[in-house]
Amino acid sequence: MKKVVIISASLRKNSNSDILAKEFEKGAKTAGNEVEYISLAGKKIGFCVGCLACQKTQKCVISDDAAQIADQVKNADVLVFATPIYYYEMCGQMKTLLDRLNPLYPSDYAFRDVYLLTTAAEEEESAMDGAVKGMQGWIDCFPKSRLAGVVRGVGLNDAGEAEKHTELLKHVYELGKQV
Repeated sequence: MKKVVIISASLRKNSNSDILAKEFEKGAKTAGNEVEYISLAGKKIGFCVGCLACQKTQKCVISDDAAQIADQVKNADVLVFATPIYYYEMCGQMKTLLDRLNPLYPSDYAFRDVYLLTTAAEEEESAMDGAVKGMQGWIDCFPKSRLAGVVRGVGLNDAGEAEKHTELLKHVYELGKQV
């Protein structure tokens, strides 16, 4: 059994990336894993101020919801990030959270496999390339971890539209079962 932490970055109700995250969660639970689901909706996460105090203390000087999320991320075996794609990149709240996970850099983090679930109105899978590159850059700072999988949900514009894409949902569910 692995400890899986899923972070859904979309703030939109019934968002397509959240639908993918929930499907991954179902698969991971079916396989017997312990799953924690975190939605960034309603969370207070401020911008990193770049002071780098966290590199010595492994704690951020900002007191908000990012500290608890960082603890959950640190102790996970598997991380799953779900984001809508805005302007060919991950959404701002996800990037802000990744920046705020800087206290983990010098820590003895547990995570090894990282998955990225993306959705975009754009029809071309290349629309996600910026987000994949950004996630890979974050992962590169954690040498014991790797990008284990990427899902590119294309052509999904309206809220809830992903529910109609049964092959995509099946793929995400099976990916969750394989962790």
